[in-house]
Amino acid sequence: MDFLDILQVLDSSVRLATPLLLACLAGLFSERAGVIDIGLEGKMLVAAFFSAAIAYMSGSVWVGLLAGIAASVALSLIHGLASITFRGNQLISGVAINFLAAGMTVLVAQHWFEQGGRTPSLTGAGRFESVTLPLSETLRNVPILGPIYHELISGQFLLVYVAVLIVPLTWWVLYRTRFGLRLRAVGENPAAVDTAGISVTRLRYMAVIICGVLCGLAGAYLATALQAGFVKDMTAGRGFIALAALIFAKWKPWPAMWTCLLFGVLQAVALRYQNIEIGNFVIPVQFMDALPYILTVVILAGLVGRAVPPLAGGEPYSKER
Repeated sequence: MDFLDILQVLDSSVRLATPLLLACLAGLFSERAGVIDIGLEGKMLVAAFFSAAIAYMSGSVWVGLLAGIAASVALSLIHGLASITFRGNQLISGVAINFLAAGMTVLVAQHWFEQGGRTPSLTGAGRFESVTLPLSETLRNVPILGPIYHELISGQFLLVYVAVLIVPLTWWVLYRTRFGLRLRAVGENPAAVDTAGISVTRLRYMAVIICGVLCGLAGAYLATALQAGFVKDMTAGRGFIALAALIFAKWKPWPAMWTCLLFGVLQAVALRYQNIEIGNFVIPVQFMDALPYILTVVILAGLVGRAVPPLAGGEPYSKER
């Protein structure tokens, strides 16, 4: 494997890690506020469908993006209504959202397009194109730095750059703003926040709305950038992998980014290098495809006991009279 091959693998890794990163940051906001959300998968899936469907019908990827975000936020509000307002079980609500999204997207897609539960392929203005950064071709032949800039940094989709920028923005919001301080406090000790005269319900609803927006970006990226349309169950467990990455990162934005990149590298290697030969032994392609999910199980089995979640996570808050 030469330097160019490594850059191509890293390029694929960044693209594949982007939806994981957005979903992971979505879960971070929600769980930092004390609302466990295992419905990330369903929100991504419904956002992927509506973004692709509306982008196809309108001919604009931006309209599709807004539709995907709106659909994801709608599911977030349903989750918030069940778990915050009515103080229901947050895990059951998340599972219900996943089942609802899996069935609804296929049913509506078949009703609208009659193509077996998928949308027509997106072309032209209906999907995101890669962005070529300034001086990409000029610097291409510069040793080391030129290929890195041309192959890895330039040529990504717009939402890839947005996802990378959201990481420091998340860190700043959580650790350098009053809103972030209150959000983290709600996830640790909501009674103390309530005593200070701050609405726990309002903060938690804001957290789940932010979660919905980020899941909407992740789903729209899958359907309008990484792929050119929606297909059944196209999220392929990415929401659950994002949750595993969140636990591994201990609910912190910067470690979350590196963890998602690790999953992205595994997926890129599985796609690019199949039936790898090690001596006389050939690693089957099925094992390579399963690597990200194996890592998910290993992380959950080995680290879930060491990673301490927000103390009030999963606990509905009832204001004392």
